[in-house]
Amino acid sequence: MTHVLHLAVEPFNKIKNGQKTIEMRLFDEQKSKIKINDEIIFYHEEYNIRCVVTDVKVYENFDELYSNNDKNLLGYSDDEIADPNDMLTYYPKERQDKYQVMAIFIKTI
Repeated sequence: MTHVLHLAVEPFNKIKNGQKTIEMRLFDEQKSKIKINDEIIFYHEEYNIRCVVTDVKVYENFDELYSNNDKNLLGYSDDEIADPNDMLTYYPKERQDKYQVMAIFIKTI
């Protein structure tokens, strides 16, 4: 199955450059359909990146997701602090409270 997901410019560029191999999303109705070996086309404006899903893990919240995954794989550099509150940029607290969250392990193709 192929999924199409929008990305902000920073995470898009980090996936494109191989700096980010875990995409974090809410485990909502749409994203709960993502499975291992599915293809994801991430897009930003007119650009896109094709990836294959190598693993999917579901967590209760972003705190748990961050504490169980390497910050570099999440797109943070060694000198950055990986803070689950950064996800508030993308998902308001009310939406985060409504759903579990997922780590989508990806490989560009």
